[in-house]
Amino acid sequence: MAINLQKGQRENIDAPKFSIGLGWDTNSSSTGTGFDLDASVFMLDANKKLISDEHLIFYNNLKSPDESVEHTGDNLTGDGDGDDEQIKVDLTKTDAKIAEICIVVTIHDAENRRQNFGQVRNSFVRIFDSVTNEVILKYELEEDFSIETAVEFGRIYRREGKWKFEAVGMGMKGGLQDYLNKYQ
Repeated sequence: MAINLQKGQRENIDAPKFSIGLGWDTNSSSTGTGFDLDASVFMLDANKKLISDEHLIFYNNLKSPDESVEHTGDNLTGDGDGDDEQIKVDLTKTDAKIAEICIVVTIHDAENRRQNFGQVRNSFVRIFDSVTNEVILKYELEEDFSIETAVEFGRIYRREGKWKFEAVGMGMKGGLQDYLNKYQ
């Protein structure tokens, strides 16, 4: 049975192989331009720094060097029910230098399109067993991010040899480059 998390809540991840599903809907009264939300993963060391450029997993770099994280591809519209983008994770392959896997969603070209997360609803991140599709945990973003164009949904981190998930839900006005600046 899935555990529904609240912001700041942490939970153990016992399954070494799982998928991360991210979903969202956009409001019908939008800016007249389609929304393109992009899921990205930053693989960080113990100092919260990106291991290398290749450890940023997103639509232009779909697989980590150790093959422990794989983005299944960019969804340009977010149409339909369920997950809009998915990321596969195999913690048994994770390089020992990796202390944290940060999950971020940004709005592509948000400034030019005059879009923000206040125009996005039903946002969630879920972790599910890749084999059985059983949902292990889910975090639904309930905050109103009226000016933010990027949100750190959650993070998977290593603590005392075990992996945990933390529901972060922290917004930022900026894009992928701003997260790169933060983690490099």
